[in-house]
Amino acid sequence: MLIGIIGAPNKGKSTLFSAITMNDVHIADYPFTTIDPNVGVAYVTAQCPHSEFGVSCNPRNSYCKNGTRYVPINVVDVAGLVEDAHSGKGMGNKFLNDLSTADGFILVIDSSGKTDKNGNKCTGADPAEDIALVKNELAEWLSGIIERHWKKVYMSEEPGAELAKMISGIGISGEVAEKCLRESGIRHRERDPPKEQMRHFAWKIIELSKPISICANKTDDPDSAKNTGKILAVSEGKCALCSAAIELALRKADKNGIIDYNPEKREFKELKEVDEAQKKALSYMRSFLKSGKSDVQGMLNRLAFEMLEMIVVYPVEDENKYADHYGNILPDAILIKKGSTASDLAAIIHTDLAKGMLYAVDARSKRRIGKDYMLKGGDVIRIVSAIR
Repeated sequence: MLIGIIGAPNKGKSTLFSAITMNDVHIADYPFTTIDPNVGVAYVTAQCPHSEFGVSCNPRNSYCKNGTRYVPINVVDVAGLVEDAHSGKGMGNKFLNDLSTADGFILVIDSSGKTDKNGNKCTGADPAEDIALVKNELAEWLSGIIERHWKKVYMSEEPGAELAKMISGIGISGEVAEKCLRESGIRHRERDPPKEQMRHFAWKIIELSKPISICANKTDDPDSAKNTGKILAVSEGKCALCSAAIELALRKADKNGIIDYNPEKREFKELKEVDEAQKKALSYMRSFLKSGKSDVQGMLNRLAFEMLEMIVVYPVEDENKYADHYGNILPDAILIKKGSTASDLAAIIHTDLAKGMLYAVDARSKRRIGKDYMLKGGDVIRIVSAIR
């Protein structure tokens, strides 16, 4: 799974990226700090089944801390998006093409209103305008691609399939493409659809294929309070409050052994003595977390599990010991789409395993289940195959 961090320049995208990936990137308070995309790994969280089974887990592709499994996702942070980027302004189409393979987006805005739409310092800017700008540029970018190749669509007997092939990098099925066509009011035999209809069509595709979670950043700034209500209304509730700077400071302190930070519960405890300045800073950050003005981990989890409808399952080779053939207990945590089957899981593990799959075993009940068994979050599954 790949998540793209997007937004206008100088809204805190790179700080958020650093906080959730712990990658060192250049961070500064001026536009276009990021030129080439930064790529890293962040984590979503799920309850690890090891405590339920009374065993200790040995994760390979993830890690476990205090009963919580941290499951990796890929994250890309790209250059800031300015108005008319789809026409080549700013980083232009480079920005947009860098995002084409993302499964979903985190759109970072400055809730304090102290940077304008081009990333320059100001006062009294409307953060809601950042949301509109980015959505418009995404729609214009995709509608431009569709318009350039529209002739193939209106001449095709299967417009949905042709559209899906045309924008295969977006990852949308022919069925969904046809649904978007109908909802936009475009007839596929229409030679030159109105631009506004085409733009509406493009936005429908983005909405269905790439969910967007709004990240209202810089909530530690007192001026952010007056903008929060409007941001929540414009984002239709798909918004998380955030201070990327404080989140980065907490995660660095955790990495350095100063605190034990639980980003899911938004709490920490001190592990060593600190000086007065550090003590004061930690006290402020603890109060800030309790205020509910930052929920970075919750934002990642909601995007993955609610908006992208993923679940976590745990494949094993021994359903009695919950282990792989090396004896590692609950070694892997796999993110898979809700509605997937045991056969789908086998294909993710290895194509040969799926080809020779006979059945699966539910490690909790020890019952044999079919290839078409629909997986549930937290399932521990053994795949039995004629090909090993």
